Amino acid sequence: MSDKKIIAVVGATGAQGGGVIRGLLADTSGQFAARAITRNVSSPKAQALAAQGVEVVSGDLDDVGTLARALEGAHGAYFVTNFWEHFSPIKETTQGGNAARAAKAAGVKHAIWSTFEDTRTFIPLSDTRMPTLHERYKVPHFDAKAEADAVFTELGVPTTFLLTSFYWDNLIHFGMGPKAGPDGRYAFTLPMGDKKLPGIAAEDVGRCAFGVFQAGDTYLGQKVGVAGEHLTGTQMAQRMSERLGVAVDYNGVPADVYRSFGFPGADDLGNMFQFKADFETEFCAMRDLARCRSLYPGLMTFDAWLAKYGSQIALS
Repeated sequence: MSDKKIIAVVGATGAQGGGVIRGLLADTSGQFAARAITRNVSSPKAQALAAQGVEVVSGDLDDVGTLARALEGAHGAYFVTNFWEHFSPIKETTQGGNAARAAKAAGVKHAIWSTFEDTRTFIPLSDTRMPTLHERYKVPHFDAKAEADAVFTELGVPTTFLLTSFYWDNLIHFGMGPKAGPDGRYAFTLPMGDKKLPGIAAEDVGRCAFGVFQAGDTYLGQKVGVAGEHLTGTQMAQRMSERLGVAVDYNGVPADVYRSFGFPGADDLGNMFQFKADFETEFCAMRDLARCRSLYPGLMTFDAWLAKYGSQIALS
């Protein structure tokens, strides 16, 4: 392993990080070795990685010291945080900053930071078209990640800033799948109007990230957006109807209605979808599909994702 470039992956037991690990394990060049960084090395998922020959080490985004030690000797590192574990934008920014400081301390040659646009550069806090949340954000889980971008830059960490897209997996795990109405018909609800929503299979985020590592220094200092397909809500509903065997209608509610749904994070997500709809051209352009496919030729379309995972969507 000493002659291989070690790629250390934070979140290796999750969807994004797991995709990076799968890319590393599938690579036949012999150029890279996988290291999984996790808070619990004894978890079943961590042990499953170890059984596949992945080096598993302990590290915590809340502790720069443990993270820096986990990164020692690594050529590259993939960093992803999970806002939905804690719903705290301050913690999100702190964890991103910790990742940058640990990468600097360990001398990482190529960091990939999974981040988003800072929506406040498009919609100032003073703009009343969209409510301001937590007094300083428009889309907290976007803006908080974006604030950490500056730490990577200021510390001089060689970084690629990976801008992700809507996970189609949210239809399975995040309660966004079609719901039955009083008339028995299923509806897929998004506040996107007729605008296109870039989406991706969560595992393909990691596979694209591995493509960035494979490209060497090509994308250092750049923002690279990833998506598998850009689709309207109507197109997504049509694809689901074809694959799930039930009629699915698109329910394009206004963003204000979506924000009022009351589930944890509804206001954040309502703002997010409004941002993506209002700035469709810019958001889609950053997620160029040809470049994404060059990073990972096996990139799934929505239809391919439905064929593989659609049976897991619980119709309720």
